Amino acid sequence: MKIPRGLFPAVLACVLLVPAAAQPRPGRGGRQDPWWLTLEQGKKSFRNGAYGDALRSFEDARESRNRFYAKLERDLAAVLSIHEVRLMGDDLGLVELYIGKEFRSDAADALKELYYRAPKESLRNSARRALSELARFKAYPEAEYWIGEVYRMEGESGIALGQYRKAYDQRLLLETPGFETEILYKTADLRRLRREYTMDEDKERPTGMVAVLEEILKADPLWSRESFNRSNLMRSLENNGINRFLELFRHNNPVSEKAHRILGLYYYASARHDRAAEHLVFAFLIQNTVICEALLASKYDYTFTTLDALMRDIAGRRDILSYLDEVEYFRTLYYLANACYGSNRRNAAREIWTLLANNGSGEWRGRAAAQLRGPELDRIPGR
Repeated sequence: MKIPRGLFPAVLACVLLVPAAAQPRPGRGGRQDPWWLTLEQGKKSFRNGAYGDALRSFEDARESRNRFYAKLERDLAAVLSIHEVRLMGDDLGLVELYIGKEFRSDAADALKELYYRAPKESLRNSARRALSELARFKAYPEAEYWIGEVYRMEGESGIALGQYRKAYDQRLLLETPGFETEILYKTADLRRLRREYTMDEDKERPTGMVAVLEEILKADPLWSRESFNRSNLMRSLENNGINRFLELFRHNNPVSEKAHRILGLYYYASARHDRAAEHLVFAFLIQNTVICEALLASKYDYTFTTLDALMRDIAGRRDILSYLDEVEYFRTLYYLANACYGSNRRNAAREIWTLLANNGSGEWRGRAAAQLRGPELDRIPGR
């Protein structure tokens, strides 16, 4: 596999903003960039298509962090191995007093860095726990993820999936909130490309596309709530119609929208229309909630009335129209109608097809009109 070479720009000013405890020690050849800066340099190379340089930066960042915390681990372990300290048992407080009394600066630095990364109370005054936590911080999930991204771009999907799994296994160390969801979506996308929809599943490590997307949905508060009856949601759609349904319900959880949409399309293609309808109605509900929130932000007294009126309200709103394309709004609505038809919710299906035939965009308007003339459960192209 041939990988192009490139050059990294120098980024110096940011180094001064990092706490001293969070930066690696100088190497023999001069000061070493902190691992986070090396990672950012790799991202820039990645965006520029210099995947060889990017890979080296990501691996250097991983190694730099590993060396830094390995040294702190050794420094603390050296103190804990002293006979006098061993007699203190596992009492971290007594160990701290000893470190201060004996001016063991390396061990003091190790504890300072540990307390910067982890709440002191989480250690439960255990010296052994402090040592194991330092060892845990040697992992760098962001670097593992970006190494996977390089291999994905180079067509090595198997290696990329292994890297994503490493990153997800280390997710408790991620510094960006919600980044574990991005890792799961990248995993699901690759599994879908490889047509690995279901596999021998490990409850601790979701593998196939379906299991990975279901892992994302565990964080959807409405979907995962045991007391919530999804069949009641579908019954409301069937009995009250799509417009009244969207008046009654809101679900502002855009992170899970894509997972619902992909699972809905997957179950539709698998002729499991009830499950398809449940996921697609959640995706569509989230999409409409996001749109209504955007309209409300620019017009304080906005109120949803009907989908026909909604289409008029968003005309000329480039931000919202771009969002419709991003989330495949009309495609989602079309297959929701088809799934309703396939699960014997014929009235809901015809109402949605009629709305699409009047307000849809591109091919979905024509396909909805064709369904009104002669309904059939057409296949999803490419499935």
